[in-house]
Amino acid sequence: MPMTETAQPEAKTASAAPATFNGDPVGLTASAARRIRKVAEAEGNPALALRISVSGGGCSGFQYAFSLDETETQDDIVIERDGAKVYIDSISLEYLRGAEIDFVEDLSGAGFQIRNPLASSSCGCGNSFSI
Repeated sequence: MPMTETAQPEAKTASAAPATFNGDPVGLTASAARRIRKVAEAEGNPALALRISVSGGGCSGFQYAFSLDETETQDDIVIERDGAKVYIDSISLEYLRGAEIDFVEDLSGAGFQIRNPLASSSCGCGNSFSI
């Protein structure tokens, strides 16, 4: 019987280009965009954006921080969808490239969630990760 070769899936490498979402380095789901707009409306300030940053700390080495901000800085990358904006500073962006920001409501609560392909592990709370 002749031997046949089967294709093996390619392993991810650090040099592989990260995913882009409509040309943006970070994706924003429709659910997250709706929630950002809803919060801005509730605050009476349609100029509010979600600011996401990454800092050292948390259970796994790095942690996400979420805040509301109406001021875009020169260092920010701006992600827009359906009238909602997300600001990410250039240093944090290096830890978020290819990630997708979502807003999830389930039995354990509601909140913004980041699906980050660069994270090799994360803690149970979902706000801390390691690379």
